Amino acid sequence: MQKKFKVLFLILAICLVIFIILSILVGVYAPKIVEDQIQQYFKVKVSLSKISLNPPFTITLEKLELGDLASIKQVSFSPSLISLLFGRVVIHGLKITEPVITLVRSSDGLLNLPVLEQKGPAPAVYLTGLKVRDGKIIFTDRKVCTAGFQVIVEKLNVSVAKVRLPILSLATNFSLSAQLATPAGKPFGKIIFTGLLDYLAKDMDAELTVKDMDVTNFSPYYGNFISNKKLLSAKLDLSSTFKANNNALNIKTDLNLSQLTYEQVEEQELNLDLMKNALDLFTDAKGNLHLVFDIDTKLDHPEISRDKLKGIILKAATKNLSNQSPEQLVDKVSKIIGQFKDYEKELKAIFSK
Repeated sequence: MQKKFKVLFLILAICLVIFIILSILVGVYAPKIVEDQIQQYFKVKVSLSKISLNPPFTITLEKLELGDLASIKQVSFSPSLISLLFGRVVIHGLKITEPVITLVRSSDGLLNLPVLEQKGPAPAVYLTGLKVRDGKIIFTDRKVCTAGFQVIVEKLNVSVAKVRLPILSLATNFSLSAQLATPAGKPFGKIIFTGLLDYLAKDMDAELTVKDMDVTNFSPYYGNFISNKKLLSAKLDLSSTFKANNNALNIKTDLNLSQLTYEQVEEQELNLDLMKNALDLFTDAKGNLHLVFDIDTKLDHPEISRDKLKGIILKAATKNLSNQSPEQLVDKVSKIIGQFKDYEKELKAIFSK
């Protein structure tokens, strides 16, 4: 018994010595090697403060910077040594701490993402889990606005993990939460997205929640889509369920726009676009717009045009008419007919549909 204990102790001591030697070698030589490899792959200047090896076999990179594109406080992961013997790269527990990503869209519509050069077949990489903690994305769009429209995604937390059962399933549980902020750092909304995704089977069961989002911060994108009058404030609360089976994706959305206030304009300055101003018919007595609608598309290629979305929203808006009193409708219709006396036929056509 004592002899077995000595043999076990000797094996552990040898493993400890090997681990210490590897840790020293990794700390001394690995940073430069990793910098060169990443720089060669992404074609940007790379700097790395430190690489360490921690038991049982976790590699940690600290203060990684990729040119003007990204800076990351810490990256840690555990590669599977057994999988390497079979020519596969399996990474367990990838954790990215406090990444800051700077995205810029040029006036030509191109993002400042590096063009990766593929030399030969890429090795198969399998990621069993991912966690992003306290991330930040700074997005500047010079296509939609010459001066550069900017929005910041902060407090970004992401968790992706393969389901435990059944063992052979590739379905993953995911969760994402983030806060939107103006360039001045003022929060104006929160996003939460959680659910289950099996991309190979083309199945999905997820829920998206948007809370207290001031949509006026995105005015360069929607323009006068909501109304011809300039919106001064509008709070969006939204809940969407994503159900996909065999690639058929249905998105059921419950949307509420509240605290709608408009810039006062002279009547003769109004752009006579009946479709947009008619949406004022569908708000409640407090001026809130509540819509419930469905979108059907494909999971592997979700696509919906602006015109189709307008049609879906207008169709959902007409359902609100049944919840309004005749007095409210008469008052609203009278005002709109007064503005659009030359468009009475189009107005009647909307109601007839």
